[in-house]
Amino acid sequence: MINVLVVGSGGREHALGWKLSSSPKVGIVYHAPGNGGTPNNVEIEVHEIEKLAKFASENNCLTVVGPEVPLAAGIVDEFAKKGLAIFGPTKAAAQLESSKVWAKNFMKRNGIPTARFEVFDDATKAKEYAKSVDYSLVVKADGLAAGKGVIVCNDKSEAISAIDKILVDKSFGASGARIILEERIDGVEASYIAISDGNVAYPMATSQDHKRIYDNDKGPNTGGMGAYSPTGVIDDTMAENIQKNVIEKTVLSMKKENILFCGFLYAGIMVKDGKPYVLEFNARMGDPECQPIMMRMDSDLLDYIQASIDGTLASLPNISWKRQSAVCVVLASKGYPDSYPKNEEILGLDASNKDSYVFHAGTRRVDGKVLTNGGRVLGVTATGDTLQSAIYNAYTRVEKIRWPSKYCRTDIGKKGLRSSVGSDL
Repeated sequence: MINVLVVGSGGREHALGWKLSSSPKVGIVYHAPGNGGTPNNVEIEVHEIEKLAKFASENNCLTVVGPEVPLAAGIVDEFAKKGLAIFGPTKAAAQLESSKVWAKNFMKRNGIPTARFEVFDDATKAKEYAKSVDYSLVVKADGLAAGKGVIVCNDKSEAISAIDKILVDKSFGASGARIILEERIDGVEASYIAISDGNVAYPMATSQDHKRIYDNDKGPNTGGMGAYSPTGVIDDTMAENIQKNVIEKTVLSMKKENILFCGFLYAGIMVKDGKPYVLEFNARMGDPECQPIMMRMDSDLLDYIQASIDGTLASLPNISWKRQSAVCVVLASKGYPDSYPKNEEILGLDASNKDSYVFHAGTRRVDGKVLTNGGRVLGVTATGDTLQSAIYNAYTRVEKIRWPSKYCRTDIGKKGLRSSVGSDL
């Protein structure tokens, strides 16, 4: 038996820990720092790498890193120096997410399909470029910005405002010291996530995130307001295309550049005219995509994580998936992604049934009560024999949960009902 330390406090980490705890090979699953719904919480923050390493060593833990911040800080490198088993990419490999400029240049030099772009650190030059192009732009901060550093613009004035926001007003601090001005590709967005040992990559189930705060994809970007799996946007043919021309090409190109990518490799894909384009890479599992993916996974996640660490992924069969659909509806506090209230008591969190599970994110437990403690509070996730039934099961569960500033989108998964039947993944 091996213990597991899951680093992070969000819904993704709750879902990873929940799935790993179902393995007969796993003893105790610890969460650092965890949240109001996770068991065996350890009061160590994600950036306290030395403390995390000490705990993992003393408690015979394999460590699984959820969020991007410790990966970008080099937690994997530090654990490896100490001979500790840890799942996730090194600091060098995590540049795929921690620097959008690095990632775009990597894609350009290795022929990975992505939108044309230019990089700027001077607002005046950036504005001149924005005025000169005859297509709409997306303005991106270079560094980590919790999923909010991307501004999709409809016209030149919006692009100029976005440039000012990042480079002049410094809304994202050091993460916005450089920006990317990228051609806006209008299509259908989906998430394609794989697990890699640096040599090969196995696909996880396909999914589709809902990033905007309001129904019908209106309003500002968030960390994600819900997701469903599988998605018809990525049918078998498209999945094969992405696997070969994006995922495998990325892993092999990084290896040629002497960087082994071990961990979850997430490609945010825009499909336009039957072709996939990479919008961005994440060097970790998506959130909220993780929640429905974990509920559909039939295989033992621990086996694939250990094989990824050991470099033996090719010895395992493909991951097996339940044929059911799964839907995650994120319950947030009103005001998110800007300011929002905290410490409101959440009611209706009775035991989930076999068709649904409530993954916690921005919660904390005080004197037996569960209180809100973040913008994205819960991820209510449900399965169903069809996408329609999974949506129904998720929202039925959503209705039972309440707190004063509770907010959620009412259309999670509905765009999947309009798409064609997709792959079994």
